[in-house]
Parts: sequence; C-alpha cells; structure tokens
Amino acid sequence: MCLSGESVLDKKILLGRLEQFKSAHILVVGDIILDRFIWGKVSRISPEAPVPVVDINHESIMLGGAANVLNNIISLGGKASICGAVGDDEMGRRIIHELRLKNINTDGIIVDSCRPTTVKTRVIAHNQQVVRFDRESKGDIACASEDIILGYLKAHYHSFSGIIISDYAKGVVTKKLVSGIVRMANGRKTPVAVDPKVGHFDYYKNVSVVTPNNLEASQAAGFEITDDASLAAAGKKLIERLKSDAVLITRGEYGMSLFQNGGKPAHIPTVAKEVYDVTGAGDTVIAVLMLALSTGADMREAAVIANHAAGIVVGEVGTATVGLDNLKKTIRQSTI
Repeated sequence: MCLSGESVLDKKILLGRLEQFKSAHILVVGDIILDRFIWGKVSRISPEAPVPVVDINHESIMLGGAANVLNNIISLGGKASICGAVGDDEMGRRIIHELRLKNINTDGIIVDSCRPTTVKTRVIAHNQQVVRFDRESKGDIACASEDIILGYLKAHYHSFSGIIISDYAKGVVTKKLVSGIVRMANGRKTPVAVDPKVGHFDYYKNVSVVTPNNLEASQAAGFEITDDASLAAAGKKLIERLKSDAVLITRGEYGMSLFQNGGKPAHIPTVAKEVYDVTGAGDTVIAVLMLALSTGADMREAAVIANHAAGIVVGEVGTATVGLDNLKKTIRQSTI
C-alpha cells in the first residue's frame, strides 16, 4: 500500500519541537502493568512434553502499560503524572516504589484490595519470546475508584499540557472516566490522545487523536484493511464514528497513516532498520505524539516524530524507551 504523503518536513522544525519537550507536563491515565522478563537459553526439549526447557540466566522487571508511557515521556525530558490502579500486593508495592524512585507523585494511583496488580511475564530465550503468562483482572474498576481519579484530575488538570489515555482493557478505562476526562480537557482545549482497545472504541468520542494499529483499525471499522482504498475508508469511518480530530493508524513495516478531520490523508513510511520486538512500541508512539502536540506541533509533525521514535524502540528486545539524544540523531540522519 502506498497512500500518498505530503511535502517533506523541515528537520530544523522537528528538532526544534524536541527542544520544547521539557516544557510539557503530560497526565497518563490507564492500565498500569508490571512487565516481568525471564531470560535464558534453550538447549533441549522436555521429556515430559514437546516443549523447550529454558535454563534461566536472570530476571528483570520493568514498568509497563500506562507506566511505560510515562517512562517514555520522562526519558524524552518531559514531566509526567499518572492515574491508575494497582493491587494491594507485592507487585503493586513494587510499582509504587519504582515510580517514587523516579520522583513521580503516586497520589493518582488507587490501591485496590479487590483486584491483583496486572503482571505480564515473558520467558525469552536467544532473543525470542518463548511464552507469556499474565496475572490480571479485566473487570471495570469500581464507581468509587472512577470518582477518585476524576477528582484527582479536577484538582490538577490545569497543570497538564496534554492527557494520554492508555487503554489495555484491564479495567481502568471506563466510559464514564473517558467522558469526564474529555469534558474537562475540552474546556481548556487540552489535547487528549488514546491508545485504544477495540471493544472500547465508542468510549473515545471527541478526543483529539486515536492511535490504533492496523488490526485494531480493521476491527473497529468492521472490514479488513487490504489496500489503499480500504485503508482510506477505515480512516474516514473512524473519524466520523469518534468525531475526533485525527486517527493515526500504525501499520508495522508499512509505517503510519494519518487521517485528519477535513484534511488529506498522509502516509509516513517506516524508518525502522530491523524489527526485533514490538513490545511497548505503541506506548512510545503515543508518548511522543502527545509530547509534540502539547508543545505546539501540528498533527503531521507530531506523527512524523512519533514514527522516528517507534523505529528506534522496535529495534530493541523488551519494553524500551527512547532517549532524546537518540531521537535527535535519528531525525538528523533521516530523509524524513
């Protein structure tokens, strides 16, 4: 697919946008996840079942989901706050501890004794994921928890230059919560970006931009995206359905396609040299997109910068963040 783009952007303009990231303060609302990695090697098959035996070398734990979005914002020089929920358990305490080590205020995080902290455990051998197992609750958070998050937002929203809703369908992102966020944000003309889940698309009406991947866009539109015509139709349908300013469809090796309300579609080719692991790539895209939007970039400029960041993160194994110097270097070396 080769959806036509627009004129090449000026690198100086994009690099100038990066310099403004330090003035941004982004609120991330959504599902906080702990990403656990078990690293090892495989040299034999189990005699008990036809599965590989992994000899473990070491383990690592990283902040994931909405917390990984926050990580990306911080690594690029922006300021971030977070709202979400964790369980009253060891992993929940670990998340709060890790956030406090980063000097992140955790007042917006609810400790819920009725649900576990979401933990995704990945077993990786020879840089390949062997298996993943999850510990989670997918039920919606309680109405009282929704009210606590909305109360936090009401008390602090004047200080945020942008809001990200990071929806992993683990219960934090509810229709009531999104409606409340959009109502407050639109009153101050604060941009709101959503990393969506298909079952929740009707929650996201009147947000600034939604960033589905190709499969999510196909499912939300109700038909498979197979060519330029179906891609354009899906983008148009989603904008009309959501009444959003834009839809940015991330399309793997095909790059990204940006659809704007009343504007021409633009295709942004991928800049990734090698794709090793897409874990966390969506978190990086929405973090960089919102940093750019909240500091004055237009939607296409923000999408191009986010595309460069995504090209960096998919070249690394494991949930990753992008540093400002690395992003600057990538943009300078690119043809945009």
